[in-house]
Amino acid sequence: MSQFPFVAIVGADDMALALVLTTVSPEVGGVLVRGEKGTAKSTMVRALAEVLPDVEVVERCRFGCDPRRDERCPDGPHDDGPTRMRPARLVELPVGATEDRVVGSLDLGKALAAGETSFEPGLLAQAHRGLLYVDEVNLLHDHLVDLLLDAAAMGRNTVERDGVSVSHAARVTLVGTMNPEEGELRPQLLDRFGLTVEVRASRDPQHRAEVVRRRLAFDADPTGFADRFRREQQELRTRLHDASARVASVRLGDRALATIARVCAGFDVDGMRADIVTARAARAHAAWCGRDEVTKDDIRVAARLALPHRRRRNPFDAPGLDEELLDRLLDEDPDPEPDDPEPDGPQPDETGDESADESPEGGDAGDGGSPGKPADDRSTTPAPSDRSNDSSDGPSDHATDDPAGENQSDNAAPTERPSAVGVAAPNSAFRARTFTVRGIGTGSAGRRSAAITSAGRTIGSTRRADGAQRLHLPATITAAAPRQHERGRRDGRLRFATDDVRLRITQGKESNLVLFAVDASGSMGARQRMSEVKTAVMSLLVDAYQRRDRVGVISFAGAGAELVLPPTGSVEAAARCLSDLPHGGRTPLAEGLLRTLATVQVERLRDPHRRPLVVVLTDGRATAGPDALVRAREIATAWPTLGLQTVVVDCESGRFRMGLAVDLAARMGAEHVPLERVAATEIVDVVRRSTGAGKAA
Repeated sequence: MSQFPFVAIVGADDMALALVLTTVSPEVGGVLVRGEKGTAKSTMVRALAEVLPDVEVVERCRFGCDPRRDERCPDGPHDDGPTRMRPARLVELPVGATEDRVVGSLDLGKALAAGETSFEPGLLAQAHRGLLYVDEVNLLHDHLVDLLLDAAAMGRNTVERDGVSVSHAARVTLVGTMNPEEGELRPQLLDRFGLTVEVRASRDPQHRAEVVRRRLAFDADPTGFADRFRREQQELRTRLHDASARVASVRLGDRALATIARVCAGFDVDGMRADIVTARAARAHAAWCGRDEVTKDDIRVAARLALPHRRRRNPFDAPGLDEELLDRLLDEDPDPEPDDPEPDGPQPDETGDESADESPEGGDAGDGGSPGKPADDRSTTPAPSDRSNDSSDGPSDHATDDPAGENQSDNAAPTERPSAVGVAAPNSAFRARTFTVRGIGTGSAGRRSAAITSAGRTIGSTRRADGAQRLHLPATITAAAPRQHERGRRDGRLRFATDDVRLRITQGKESNLVLFAVDASGSMGARQRMSEVKTAVMSLLVDAYQRRDRVGVISFAGAGAELVLPPTGSVEAAARCLSDLPHGGRTPLAEGLLRTLATVQVERLRDPHRRPLVVVLTDGRATAGPDALVRAREIATAWPTLGLQTVVVDCESGRFRMGLAVDLAARMGAEHVPLERVAATEIVDVVRRSTGAGKAA
């Protein structure tokens, strides 16, 4: 079946351009595509492979070596060996892939049957000089993402384990796609992607109709539809080949370098990777547009793709770029040096700037807007920054509901640091203290509590194949050694049987579920406790998304309870759900507990190994529905049998207290924490203490 043509994809011009630039110059470092469901992210990546130029490889080389350069190949040397042309590969990495499958491993068949130590190449070897595509990269285990990014940055893959010592070339163009609502990438990993784009479905009815029209035409006749765009596909392939050959000769003058440095400094990025990536992307864009020198238009395009995910920001802010600030920084000329002697010879840098200034809008500089046809660089497709230019809508507003500042905690970072003119300042951030669950769990891999996981430190061996364990070679040999005589071995290689095979037991880190059940009734709102609750939840969520935890919030008020924040690791989804947590009305405590239990049960079905902690914030009153208090106490009495580790934060205040929350905690077998000791920071401390001291559920 034919692949949907790359040039036939409607919209997503920024994504198309980013893929083209990293194809022209793989040193840019790959592309991360963020976007909602159904925006043709995967379709465009797979379509790109159809237009990549063919590559020349050494015949019968398992690693796809380039015969024109020294690859230091394990199958080499390849001096004057036969070669052949083949299409560049698109290798897809499944989310559940193991480390052995990615980097390669010992060939078990040859090791056990013939006693030979032989290396079996992994996906990185298959993707050498091609595309390595990771769909839902945010769901990939962190250690695998680290491996991929390291290999993409170094251009080599090195394997040192199980008696294997191999290093081979792995120059891959890494492309990852993700839906931010399903969880975020850690900032350290996000920064390692060269370019990032955000795609959203158009709201223009005519645009959407054209998308549907083309999709239906392709489904009805894939071959005929592909034939309609065959000439444009070939033109794109030729242009990519020419740009790749030209990029090394594109000149990046001193003035262009100074402009890049000024832009990166103006956006207050960390480190120097942003400057390097912007420079490489600007050269690639100049080559794509057929220019021999980098201009301001090239720098602008490169900055829009290389900087949104690198500017300092609150994790609750969506990646984006203030394009007005970008234009101001680009238009600033560096201060001339006083009494500087005239340099010898012509100044091509100035020529480059003049060509950029003289380039009319929609001219050559806009050629990179869409790979299939010339377009203005300032594409009509919304830039990733369109929804984040105004950072005043960020969650810093959500966490400052208390105008008097009474609820500010020492866990909160300074609201905003001073900023020089022309420098983008970050919003306020939250810092939660680290907490862990004691004992050894078996939950999903993360960065929180100790657990038996598929990756980590080897602590033993087992015969059972539970998941994706790797071979424990020393333990396998140890198991086989005492049985060699009975198997008739007198000399030569060891004789193995299936029962000898031992697999590694590895201890790493797991993620946890922290579920808040919040009393949002009228009495709670009157005491203005919602600000502390939201601050605590958001503080934990920032820490959670870095450590792969999941956090959820249930609000109960009026006549029922609502799951206002389904368990998630997405900071953007949390910011939207918690921006205006409603409160008022009666207190349906029983309904709140039942909804909490139902949420935990659903999460246990999804992931039975994730250990939960329930934090109930209430004054213990139950006023909604018939026999409200009796029903709440019945549920609380049965709670200890559920095996849920629980904390009750007592929000009752005043001189005379009914002690309902104390009674609730006793019935639930939960830790009771009085309101007087609870602020935004202390809720976090409660979670830390409880998960540290409690037993695994």
